[in-house]
Amino acid sequence: MTLNKLTKSVISLAALGIAAAPAGLGAQTAPTADDPFGIPSDISLLGEPDPNVRTATAIVNGQVITGTDVDQRVALVVSASNNQLSDEELQRLRMQVLRNLIDETLQIQAAAAQEIEVTQAEVDQRYNQVAAQNFGQNTSAMDEYLRSIGSSPASLKRQIQGELAWQNLLSRNISPFVNVSEEEVNELLQRLESSRGTEEFRLGEIYLAATPETRQAVFQNAQQIVDQLSQGGSFVAYARQFSQASTAAVGGDLGFVRLAQLPAELATVASDMQPGQLVGPIEIPGGYSILYLIDKRQVLMADPRDAVLSLKQIAITFPPDVTEELATARVEEFTAGVQTMRGCGDADAVAAQLDANVVTNDQIRARSLPEQLQNIVLALQVGQSTPPFGSIEEGVRVLMLCGRDDPEVQGGPNFDQMMAQLEDERINKRAQRYLRDLRNDAYIEYN
Repeated sequence: MTLNKLTKSVISLAALGIAAAPAGLGAQTAPTADDPFGIPSDISLLGEPDPNVRTATAIVNGQVITGTDVDQRVALVVSASNNQLSDEELQRLRMQVLRNLIDETLQIQAAAAQEIEVTQAEVDQRYNQVAAQNFGQNTSAMDEYLRSIGSSPASLKRQIQGELAWQNLLSRNISPFVNVSEEEVNELLQRLESSRGTEEFRLGEIYLAATPETRQAVFQNAQQIVDQLSQGGSFVAYARQFSQASTAAVGGDLGFVRLAQLPAELATVASDMQPGQLVGPIEIPGGYSILYLIDKRQVLMADPRDAVLSLKQIAITFPPDVTEELATARVEEFTAGVQTMRGCGDADAVAAQLDANVVTNDQIRARSLPEQLQNIVLALQVGQSTPPFGSIEEGVRVLMLCGRDDPEVQGGPNFDQMMAQLEDERINKRAQRYLRDLRNDAYIEYN
């Protein structure tokens, strides 16, 4: 069993005896808007050309992050991928995880400095909730799973501690000072009503902050994450480990949003996405985003896929040694027989004549069907059936619609829900600035 929810991932200049440059050759380039440091376009490195090749340990304001800490957190991310990482990919992942552990340490330290305590009981309670979601209340099974992949319960509990500490810190130092007026909320609700029938999108986002100096390195890290996700990695796991947005704790899930609520760069991309599609990295002010479209629907309109259906599945199977000729004849006989059925009341009798099996389910939501079948089934009238589908190996079947309860029209978010959404957005922006300040003030030594 995979544990998708578990998962969130100096150039040393020496005295080399370089002779002094002739006059004029060593002059510093004048700073510009695009190059605030005035770095010459042609530089000579005086040390190791790859600053990332070093032992992945650090001391953050006196607190040690060991290589074991990095290894065990990397294992959580790797366990959510369905492919083998190359040595280069693994090295990049380790460096990203180290950066995340540094941020996590800074968050825990900031909370402790404010005398905000996260008790072991709170950590254990959240840990047990994760175990309940993934291992059916069996905490020991999750402990064993974590050890089997090269991680540990302590590593996951440390991540949980960081999330709780940061949430508690934001709740005390930022949330009380975020103000959203009634006028703002009412205006948004009016705009929402005016957009009734337009599309809204449930998006997952992985946000990576970047400065002009780190832009290229962050872009490469984001591209690497996209590559891993494209090869089967868990979006939820990568979001928990790497995203620097407040939604990281919920796997990057933004919930349903309208295009007008997104930055222009993301809105343009999201408008053309289809459910299940991954796009990125997308450059936005302050960094890069990776988007995953979980679902989309129409604003304040009922989603037909939420209809509760009563279906009969009529299916035939084939013996292992059946020939293609016999199988084709059997399918043709089955197809012709299904077409003679006069509604669901006649299905059992005709199925018996065709030596077919009948399975009835009267509480199945349309969205739970394979995507290829959803629109076909929703277009049926009661008593009609889908075209035959399947294979010789898996059997051939049809679905007959015997009843349908359509969903009620959605009322949309109420005043309190909209206010909470606006507050969360503003808290997230301030939290990013808060973490940036913690990084700027930190004393960090790398080994």
